[in-house]
Parts: sequence; C-alpha cells; structure tokens
Amino acid sequence: MHRPPEINTEEDKAQSRKDLLNLLEGVRGKKNLVLEKSLAGPIGLLVKFSTLQEYGVDKVFLLENSNVDSSQRNVVFIARGEKLSNSQAIAAQIKRLQRNPQADHEFSIFWVPRRTLVSDKILETEAVLGDVNISELPLHFLPLEKDVLSLELDESFSDLYLYKDPTVLYLSARALMRMQQRHGLFPRIIGKGDHARRVADLLLRMRAELAVTEDSTDDPAIGGLTPSTSIESLIIIDRGVDLLTPLLTQLTYEGLVDELFGIQQNQAEVDASIVGSAPGPQSSSATTTSQPPPPPRSAHSVKRKIQLDASDKLFDQIRDTNFATVGSMLNKIARRLESDIESRHVAKSTAELREFVNKLPGLQAEQQSLKIHSGLAEEIIKYTRSDLFRQGLKIQQHLAAGADPSAQHEGIEELIAREASLPLVLRLLCIESCISGGLRPRDLEHFKRSVLQAYGYQHLLTLDILEKFQLLQSRASTNALMIPVASMAGGSGGGSNLPGTKTNYTYLRKALNLIVDDVNEQNPDDIAYVYSGYAPLSIRLVQCILQKKQLLTKIKGGGGGGGGASAVSSAAQGWRGFEDIVSYARGKTFDEIQKGDEKAVKARTMLNGHGGGGGGERRKSVSTVVVFFVGGVTYTEIAALRFLAKQEGGQRNILICTTSIINGNRMMDAAIDGRR
Repeated sequence: MHRPPEINTEEDKAQSRKDLLNLLEGVRGKKNLVLEKSLAGPIGLLVKFSTLQEYGVDKVFLLENSNVDSSQRNVVFIARGEKLSNSQAIAAQIKRLQRNPQADHEFSIFWVPRRTLVSDKILETEAVLGDVNISELPLHFLPLEKDVLSLELDESFSDLYLYKDPTVLYLSARALMRMQQRHGLFPRIIGKGDHARRVADLLLRMRAELAVTEDSTDDPAIGGLTPSTSIESLIIIDRGVDLLTPLLTQLTYEGLVDELFGIQQNQAEVDASIVGSAPGPQSSSATTTSQPPPPPRSAHSVKRKIQLDASDKLFDQIRDTNFATVGSMLNKIARRLESDIESRHVAKSTAELREFVNKLPGLQAEQQSLKIHSGLAEEIIKYTRSDLFRQGLKIQQHLAAGADPSAQHEGIEELIAREASLPLVLRLLCIESCISGGLRPRDLEHFKRSVLQAYGYQHLLTLDILEKFQLLQSRASTNALMIPVASMAGGSGGGSNLPGTKTNYTYLRKALNLIVDDVNEQNPDDIAYVYSGYAPLSIRLVQCILQKKQLLTKIKGGGGGGGGASAVSSAAQGWRGFEDIVSYARGKTFDEIQKGDEKAVKARTMLNGHGGGGGGERRKSVSTVVVFFVGGVTYTEIAALRFLAKQEGGQRNILICTTSIINGNRMMDAAIDGRR
C-alpha cells in the first residue's frame, strides 16, 4: 500500500532559498543588497552571507537607514510590496543615487511576496518606475522548526486589530493555498473567530479560482484539486478569540527567554557577560572586508546572538518544559557530561580511546550549550525571584482563576508606585479587562490617571490604542457589553455569536476546565503546565476538535481516556459535541468540508492503482493536522500543541502555522509605539 508523504517543511525552505538565489543570479555582476529591516532575519534563515557573496553580493544595507552607497553599479532592493513606506523609501534612495553623475546604476526591486499596483503607482509618481527592474520573491511560510511555520509578519497583530488592515488575511490565505497546491486540498477546514472565517473564505475563493483557470483533466498529477492524503484537517484560530493567553507571563523555558531577552527568527541577543563570548571566529558573519569594522565597545556592552532551535540538542530537551523543572534537568545533564568526559581516564584499549575521540566534538558542543543555558537560567532565576515579578505573577494567576478583580487593585497600585515597567502594569490591567468584560468606569479612570502621572502624559495615546485593540475597556462601553451570555450563546450552536462579541472567560473557565489546581510540572498530564495551572483557551479549542474524549473526561472528572483510534474518528466531526460551549468565545464558528474535483479524484485513484479515494489509507498512516493562528502565537501555545502531539502516540502530527510569534510585551509595545 502506498504510504502518504509526510509534510516536509524543509522543502518550503529549499524552494524559497532557490527563488532568492535565482533572482540574485539574474542580476549580473557585483551588487549591493538593500533589505527591509523586518526581512533581514527571515532571509538570514534561508541563506548565509557567505552564500550571498557567492552570488555577487558585496555589501548589505538596511532600507530604513537610507545609507546605500555607489560602490557597485547594481543595487538590489528586497522589501514587502504591501507597505507604502517601502516604495517611498526605495524611490528616495534611487533618486539620491541618480544624483551622483559619476555613477551609472542598475536598480532591481524584489517585492515580497508580490508586486502590488500601489507600489507601482508610487514609483511612477516619483518618476523612477522606468529605471527599475521589478520581480517577485514569493516568501510565504518560513520554517522556524520542522513543526513551526511562520509568515514572520511582525506587525500582523497591529495590522489586524488596530489598523483593520486585511492584507494579513490575504497573505495568510495565499500561503495556505500554496500548501494546498503542494499537498492537496485540506479535507476539512475548521475554525473559530471572524478573522479565521475571512481566511477560510479567501481560501475557498482561491480554490474556486484555481479550478476555473486550470483545466485539471489535462494533468491528472495536479494535487491541488484533490483532497490531501497526508493532511487530515486545517484548524484556524483567530488571536482575537483568546487575547488573555498572550497577556499572561509565559512559564516555559523558551517562553521566559522570549519574555526576558526576546527571540527573533530563532535567535536571542544576550549580553556576553551572561553566556560568555562566542567560541572562535564566526565564518557566517555578515561583515565583509570592504566594510569598516564596528567601533570598539566595552566588554560589558558586547552582545552575543544565541541560536535557539532544534540544532541545539540540549535546548530541544528543555525548551517546552516548565521553568521550575529546568534547574534539575541542567544538573542531570551536567553530571552526565562530567561522567562522559571522565571516561577517558578509564579507557584502556585503543578502540576505547578511538571511541572517546570520536565522541569528543559532540561532548564539547554539548558542554558549550550547557554553559549558555546555565547562564540564561541563572539570569531568568534572578528575574523570577524579584519582588516585582512575583507580585505581578500572583495578580495574574488570581485574575485568571476568577478571584475578585477589585481585590487585586491594591497590588497593581503598589506596582505603579514602585515604578514597575509600564508593559507589566498595562498587561495586568488588560488581563482584568479581558476576563471581567472591562473595568468599572471609575476604576478605569483612576488607573488611567495613575499611569499618566507615573509614566508620562505621552501615554494618553497608548491608553487610547489599547482601547482600540479592545484590550483595555470600560464595562460601560458597547464592546464590553457584548460578552455572550446564556440567552445569546446557547441553543443555536456554532456561529451564533454576534459580530464583535467578546470571549466569556467566566463561563469557559468552568466549561473547558481552564484552571487546573493540581498541575504536575515535572511529569505533566495536561497542557495547563505551560502556565502552572492555566490551560490556554486557544489550545483547549483545538482539543475540542482533536481530543474530544480526553477533554470531556477532564471536564466531567471521570476516569479513563480515549485511545488514538477514537481520537481520529472524533476529529472527523469538527466541533460536534462542543457547539454550545464554543459559542461563548468571540467570533464566528465554522466547519467546511472540501471535496475534490470528481475527475481529478478518479484520475488520482487510477494512478495509485486502487480504489477508495485514499480515506482508509489516511487512517492507517500518520496524518497531519495544520493549526494556523491568525494574529500570532506564543511559545507556550507551541509547547502545549507539541504536548498534544505527543499524547497522540505517533498517530497524528501537528504542524503549527502562524502569522508571527507574539507575547504580552510585544502587544504592549505595539500600543506604546503605536505609530503608522
């Protein structure tokens, strides 16, 4: 029997790399490369600077710095085509270079992921459209890990919930459509939230357009019009359905590294005094001999970029664990390493010595990794043991557990008086607002005054933006009054929510068992371990689809759990059994079944040499569920989904896709720095 292919995310990476290098190869001779700042990291994931040099790149500049020089005749710009500011910045730099009479330049623009009419219009208005060669660089999903794909749209949360810009939805649908064209149609599209519904509608429309433009009968090998044999379903979750989860402090190791240092494209920039200096010269450095060396810096200010991905085996072991267990894990690894290194003294024969020498490079790499993560863990321990952190975490956990919000106000006021960081204070106020359907009007006005007096009146705009995000509201506001209650949410099943309703955490806390009192952080048996007692609502919604029996057992407090076979059969039922519960969450609920073109399905059946349409095959092999987050996902949610995948016992893989990686600090920064 033919085994359906597993989704290989490295194929997407290889194709994107090939597209980029082919475009660079098309520009003859040496060239200077000008990158939009937000694309520098994603392109760094695809190719090393040494590879760019092989394809003629001399220097790399950032578009935002406006400092490209005339050292090379060819100048290549790579930027996102949807951002108007990029077109204006590129036009300004082209005109500046053209004013140099001694240089004759050739300009090329690679728009990511597509060329737009608006970008052409701006270039035409600036009178430079005829001077540039324009191509498209279709960068969509970038594999951060084998099970994580990201569009790396860092501003997607602001674009969707502040500026109401639908571009993110189109780019999401476009990326998912490319996945369908490669692996076949998603047999089922299930989702929650208004933005999720719009992405699904765009996806269905793109599929219909493809069916019209391509005559599938001419090429029966085309898989885009037949249901996938490797993908079981697509689950789309709108970030707006669960705004609480990213506001809470992440408590996994990777989550806390992200909270404290920030992780961008699998790298964290950390002070060298914490993790030590980099071992030896790095050949992949992006500096060239033609560029001046960086100015000297004091040892204390030197930053080092740490790679945080599965290539670091030690990090891969501890990344998804609750931080409370990381110390003991690092101690065990340190003792094992010490034992392995000491084994050289007991090696007697030549064969034993040769075996030790072969293991030595791996041991040295693991020892270096242990040094890095021990340093990071020590810094995180200092952070988590501070009074401000503990008080903030205590308030968060009390609010999430349903304690009286007014009883937490004194603690928040104390944090303001002690000059705690503004993002921490704002996160606590937003958490109360999300859970309670807004703050009482007098309490909201009191905290607004306190924030403005303590942190400056420039944050009047910050508070206004948080209100537009629907993160910080008064209970008297229209949106806050639209939390679904029994008379609104019950009875009619999925899709009964009115547009703009907010998630009723008070009801869902009990209905989906969001608070787990006796959580086992050492050997977890529930996703609540990632927040030390709180189960992310977004992942509970995924469980409503994938693990119905297990979730019902937790909710009802019964004994026993469902096996893998029952989990697969229940997954084919979408939201069934949870329609009323899910209707208490914000936004539309939907469940679409996609059937392939009849002729294409028959053609594939004939090519496979058997009947049955592949449905039985899919159940006998490892299937993949694609979970896509519109608006961003946190590292703790990724850890929780990996935990679910482990519970499936190898019968189902979960591929996590997102518009970006998000956390509470980034949400607050979007409000604090909210400028267009």
